[in-house]
Amino acid sequence: MRVAIVVLGDFGQSPRMQYHALALADSGRDVEVIAYAGSAPFLAVSDHPRITMHLTRAPAAAARRLPGFLFVAWQFMRLCGQGLGLLWNLLLIADKPDVVLVQNPPAVPTLAIALVAARLRSARLVIDWHNFSHAMLALRLGPDHLAVRMLRWHERAFGRRADAHLCVSRAMQSELRAHWDIPDAAVLYDRPAEMFAPTPPQERPTLLRRILNGVAPWPDGGKRPAIIVCPTSWTADEDISILIQAAARCDEIAWQRSAGAFGELLILVTGRGPMRAHYEQEIGKLTLRRVHLRTLWLVAEDYARLLGAADIGVSCHRSASGTDLPMKIADLFGAGVPVCALDYGPVLAEQVRHGGNGLLFADAEQLAAQLYELFEGFPDHTPLLDRLRDQVRSQPRISWCDGWNAEAAQVFAA
Repeated sequence: MRVAIVVLGDFGQSPRMQYHALALADSGRDVEVIAYAGSAPFLAVSDHPRITMHLTRAPAAAARRLPGFLFVAWQFMRLCGQGLGLLWNLLLIADKPDVVLVQNPPAVPTLAIALVAARLRSARLVIDWHNFSHAMLALRLGPDHLAVRMLRWHERAFGRRADAHLCVSRAMQSELRAHWDIPDAAVLYDRPAEMFAPTPPQERPTLLRRILNGVAPWPDGGKRPAIIVCPTSWTADEDISILIQAAARCDEIAWQRSAGAFGELLILVTGRGPMRAHYEQEIGKLTLRRVHLRTLWLVAEDYARLLGAADIGVSCHRSASGTDLPMKIADLFGAGVPVCALDYGPVLAEQVRHGGNGLLFADAEQLAAQLYELFEGFPDHTPLLDRLRDQVRSQPRISWCDGWNAEAAQVFAA
């Protein structure tokens, strides 16, 4: 069996689709990836003998300074070019697939082109629903905008014609069943790859000194700062402003209540994305004494080791649809690290148990209070942090491959 994986984005920043490629290749399928180049994929993907990658440069985005009609015209031409390029790769570059697996979002032009190519090549079309494109657009334009309504119609019309479906949560499965005429989507939860594990304590100083070189100083001895990692894609559904406000408020609380007795917190915000420069400007305006915010980008293997060396993670994901789950939380749990997560709805209960494997917060004030309570006595007396960490490390670990074999393998059966 041959599977074509379609990602209309940076394949190196699409970990779930890379995991799909590995699972399919390890199970004996030949895999061809059609995506954009950018960040380096996992070494296990790029070196796999059964995985062939057709990576092209992403088309340039329109400058925001363009007048409205020129911006729309540019975006239309860009979408046409993306669609033609994707169709060319699926019909003429890649070998004939038995299955076309496509990531959604983005829905335009991916779903229509993938459906046409699958039918022309007598292949089954499988959609992996990570979220809904129209919900992402609604963050910018509002849910009642004409473009949002048209995109929802397009996404539903083409999406429901696929032969099989995967999705990331039971809440999304229920939404697809109730409102999209897709009754049989299989839930494939995000789970950590094998590289996510606690970093041995003896390796952490050397690792952190290397990773933080040029980002933040690391003490050669004595009391170290607490490490807090906030993975993000720097997109509109990541509310980093809450983290920035919480850092300032926690610094204020620490100084008022503990003065110099409160240890230092080093908050590392990782990732690349369109809103990074904006938030870095906001971070640069801060004047803090005990809490420090830094941004950095790491290759996949160093990112996994950093999570394994962290004391706690923070998720600022605010779901556009209310039905998706952030992969970063699964990665943190795999690394043995509890999480403070922005509470955006009931779906989060499928992943985080408040007071069990993590804490939920509603706003910056609540997150600041949680950080102060977690690290007030760091590193000698941290009962809440210790209890959360013990809960995370005692919960059953299901690897991506185990979950994929149990929940998704039947979708790709011959």
